[in-house]
Amino acid sequence: MTISRRELVASAAALSSLTVACASPAADTAAPSDALGDSDATAIAARIRNREITATEALEAAIARAERVNPQLNFIASPMYDAARERAQTALSGPFAGVPTLIKDLLPVTGWPTKYGSRAFERFVPTEQSPYADALFASGLVPFGKSTTPEFGLTATTESLLQGATRNPWDVTRSSGGSSGGAAVAVAARVVPVAHASDGGGSIRIPASCNGLFGLKPSRGRTFVSGTPDPGIQISVNGCVSRSVRDSAAWLAATEQTGAGAALPATGVVSGPNRQRLRIIVDIPNALGNEPDLEVRAAVESAAELCRSLGHEVREQRAAFNGRQFSEDFILIWANGSLEVVELVRGMAPAGTPLEALLEPLTLELAAHARAQGPAAVVAAVARLRQVEVQYAAMFSNADIYLTPVLAKPPIALGQIDGSKGMAVFATLSDYVGYTPLQNVAGAPAMSVPLAWSAGGLPIGSHFSAPAGQERRLLELAYELEQAQPWASRRPTVNAG
Repeated sequence: MTISRRELVASAAALSSLTVACASPAADTAAPSDALGDSDATAIAARIRNREITATEALEAAIARAERVNPQLNFIASPMYDAARERAQTALSGPFAGVPTLIKDLLPVTGWPTKYGSRAFERFVPTEQSPYADALFASGLVPFGKSTTPEFGLTATTESLLQGATRNPWDVTRSSGGSSGGAAVAVAARVVPVAHASDGGGSIRIPASCNGLFGLKPSRGRTFVSGTPDPGIQISVNGCVSRSVRDSAAWLAATEQTGAGAALPATGVVSGPNRQRLRIIVDIPNALGNEPDLEVRAAVESAAELCRSLGHEVREQRAAFNGRQFSEDFILIWANGSLEVVELVRGMAPAGTPLEALLEPLTLELAAHARAQGPAAVVAAVARLRQVEVQYAAMFSNADIYLTPVLAKPPIALGQIDGSKGMAVFATLSDYVGYTPLQNVAGAPAMSVPLAWSAGGLPIGSHFSAPAGQERRLLELAYELEQAQPWASRRPTVNAG
């Protein structure tokens, strides 16, 4: 889940003046032979540099793949094929020069539709973009569309009244996760090798787990900013979902802030495992003290045993903070973000247009919750969450890595936690996603690693996190796990490769 409300506020214009972007369909001519194969983004970029394939060939292969499976999976919010074709024919540089991808529809791109998964912004086209979007283009990527997201990224499934359900390629009756569900589905279904994602409560890690991908959430302040910083507590960060650790490592290096203004020392490109053995603590019940599904417990225990077999020290330890209070406080700051969005849309909406025609029940009910609690309650919640940040950091006085589930269950059925049900979804949502918000509050890096599948063939990620600024530690461990138990060759039922 993630809400880019401050970026939205900064870039929005009046609804009455919104323009419609032209999204071109695929070319009528037959697509050339598929140039992507089963390569990751790093390999595709190398093949383009070596002139084995061209950026245009890679792009046309990705577009053809998207056209084949998008009708079943519904992961494209806005196709921008002509803009991508024009870019692919230019001289590109950077670590991902020529690699086709998608950008999540919460990140504005100049001149491209940015709908935020909402009917209120169905016709919105921003006239500027953030430094993070600039960094993606500077890396040489060739985006050919925006990927789907729930309204304002507010829930852990990618289902919206605007664009319907984005379906999981492992089982199309299941949720793709959220809020970066469209990005994860496109990568899992072999349409693109890597895609932009963002995370304000688990929105990289949750869809990575649901789709059998690797997903790294960076530390607070690690990457280029996306919008105006939140004066309360900055929980949302940008990153990617990928099929290989090296792609996520290269993406992080391409988008991290460096130099005098950087909040953290640079990570650089992490290229392999480290010989250092780590102290790993395992915590399987969620913050509310509830046990996960038995298959999820077995998956995390198996991940812990794999780490033990690799020589790491592994032991169980519970996190020491009030999980129920944490959950209430996190929901309140989430709701306060919704309140800001609702007030923005209220001021933009044409006269006489009811908010119910523009915004989903979840957005409206969260805003009502924040309004009822009042500003003083929000300030108190932020203060308590700051203390959780301190408690999280203290866990690592005698440990290096914290291991939990990503989700309490394998991917749930579509329709259970979508925004049309309002705040009633929190009866299910708080337990289902109880593991991931902690690292957003702590500003710490965390990753979902695809090490297990359920008996029914659904992916189950294992959730590793570290102290703030320690992305290198996580990536080095991820390389080791990837080598010990590879996952990239596993294909979902629906795939375009």
